[in-house]
Amino acid sequence: MSRALSLMIQGTSSDAGKSVLVTALCRIFAEDGFRTAPFKSQNMALNSYITVDGKEIGRAQGVQAEAAGILATTDMNPILIKPTRENESQIVVHGEPYQNMKAKAYRSEFFPIGLKLIEEAYERLAKNYDRIVIEGAGSPAEVNLNDREMVNMRVARMTGAPVILVADIERGGVFASLVGTLQLLEPEDRDRVIGVIINKFRGDLSLLQPGLDWFEEYTGKPVLGVVPYIHNLYIDAEDSLILQQYRGRPQQKRDLDIAVIQYPRISNFTDLDPFFVEEDCQLRFVTRAEELGEPDLIILPGSKNTIEDLQYLKQEGFDQRLLALRETHQSVIVGVCGGYQMLGALIRDPYEVESLCGEIPGLQLLPIETTLEKKKVTTLSQGIVRYKGIKMEVIGYEIHMGQSTAIAPLSSFVEMENRVEGGMNDQHDVMGTYFHGIFHNDSFRHALLNDLRLKKGLAPFSQRVSFNELREKGFEQLAQHVRKHLKMGQIEQLMKSFQCHNRSTKVL
Repeated sequence: MSRALSLMIQGTSSDAGKSVLVTALCRIFAEDGFRTAPFKSQNMALNSYITVDGKEIGRAQGVQAEAAGILATTDMNPILIKPTRENESQIVVHGEPYQNMKAKAYRSEFFPIGLKLIEEAYERLAKNYDRIVIEGAGSPAEVNLNDREMVNMRVARMTGAPVILVADIERGGVFASLVGTLQLLEPEDRDRVIGVIINKFRGDLSLLQPGLDWFEEYTGKPVLGVVPYIHNLYIDAEDSLILQQYRGRPQQKRDLDIAVIQYPRISNFTDLDPFFVEEDCQLRFVTRAEELGEPDLIILPGSKNTIEDLQYLKQEGFDQRLLALRETHQSVIVGVCGGYQMLGALIRDPYEVESLCGEIPGLQLLPIETTLEKKKVTTLSQGIVRYKGIKMEVIGYEIHMGQSTAIAPLSSFVEMENRVEGGMNDQHDVMGTYFHGIFHNDSFRHALLNDLRLKKGLAPFSQRVSFNELREKGFEQLAQHVRKHLKMGQIEQLMKSFQCHNRSTKVL
């Protein structure tokens, strides 16, 4: 039986850049002629990805599969954890909801089930690919959790993978974090680490060199690369930590002001990425009604708990502010998935999917009612949008536990082969859809933005960017950048040497 050559990327902390480096390595190995797949045993994320067969996995693994030039499957992320409320998450197994669990129950009850799922998923990948790039989570040195972890060193041992440890130099204390992590590992796991990568470097490498020399002498581990910070890749982010960077981006006064309401359970915020590349758009994330102002476009994004986030909007006064803007037609309001549900008249929860409240009035901006259901809809979708006399083909993906129905005449948002989806009012200034990725459709986004310009008395842009083309270029640029700054020849040699010496080793 053929056996894939594997490599695992672990970090000294969350947001060290593991996902991006795995994405780069997937593209690099694919460019070098190897059939390559990503793997993350257990992922915690509110940004998810829909496979071609309608299953839900972590968005990072879907993007990594795209970088490798393959179709994503649930074997690449067999367990997805989606936080729903404090200390509780929805557990998604091979793309389908398993059950909601508290953290302690997950560790005590799900652990043996999870290990078996992970091992079986990896074995299937190993039979079909030449290379598997495995991503860890958080840090492998969480000593309070390591007895039942299913995503770091236990997976490395299970798969026989060597490990490269990654540290984010922007956080400060990069050598302390690397040395401390190594010292906290069990001896056999420390031996599994074949080297380290220092990520997100800015500045003069010659000033860092004495530290690199000291580290190699002190630990005996080679520095396999120092990767400079890279900007504007337009590759989907996954971790909610990235929202801090979104909010922290420098704002410039531009023609179009777009406000995104950032409620506590915001999900699939990568829907918004295309606006960052539009030259005339300023995108703002707001958490308080007084921050809203009078934007040209207001977006209510997806939510992992629609009822709780709707309650948040009302507590913060967003409901009254949105109604006022709607009455004066000052802003166009678009809701996506959970945001679409919030725009309606009522949300019912008869099965207590999200809440014990039974039902809650919506924002009263669209004549729809939503009933939350036990079964989650997960599907890739396509259809036709008719907007201001323009007919456009659109694609997207749906992830929702609920169905919305019109209670008064309402124009559909998307016309599909066997149904209509979403809705918009006659003025086209309040719209809602279950289509995640709707703004990634260049034709629709361009039509919407140019209509906003006309509304302000501005001339439309005749030449806008294609976000999908920029995204593909992002994969190429990332691979070139990482290949340039990693010692790929040494990594290749260490991978082969490690597998040769550890082929028979498999300890859980």
